[in-house]
Amino acid sequence: MERGKLIVFEGVDGTGKSTQVDLLRQYLIEQGRKVVTSFEPTHGEWGMRVRAAAASGQRLSVQEEVKCLLLDRREHVNQLILPALAAGQWVLLDRYYPSMMAYQGATGEDVAEIRRLNEAFAPAPDLAFWLDIPVQEALRRVQDRGKGKDAFEQAEFLQAVARIYGAMDMPWWRRIPADGEVQETQALIRCEISTRL
Repeated sequence: MERGKLIVFEGVDGTGKSTQVDLLRQYLIEQGRKVVTSFEPTHGEWGMRVRAAAASGQRLSVQEEVKCLLLDRREHVNQLILPALAAGQWVLLDRYYPSMMAYQGATGEDVAEIRRLNEAFAPAPDLAFWLDIPVQEALRRVQDRGKGKDAFEQAEFLQAVARIYGAMDMPWWRRIPADGEVQETQALIRCEISTRL
């Protein structure tokens, strides 16, 4: 059986990742693909530790975040990602280890070391889309959704996150301008998939 594909969506909150995941899922199903969608951090034990702390406005220490995120990702890879890929399914993820490179990197951890720790066990994406919009626009969208800010959603910090995303240079990494219409962004994503995969 042909191995499935791993497609990742990255960016700060408010860039439209979940919307683009859902549109691509519908499109791939129409093309006859079997599709699984998921997200990180997961709702498992380790991912929820990071989520709960951020939602309270108080992040864990960066060392504790790294530990929890690696444990969460290892479970995710073993329990969902690798089995789905082996079964020929396309796996669409809202965040993966580039998020850890950007967010924990912006907190002071070594970006290259974070990548090394993850790639020791986590498969590289076939394609990863960085949905790029200005940070202030992203924060406005989050506010418009009526959700309270979490501990990560501070403008200065997110500017540092965006700089790290912008400096990433992996063969599977693609920047997608996402401040236009939703369908325009989706068209760019589909074009990359049809060209590359």
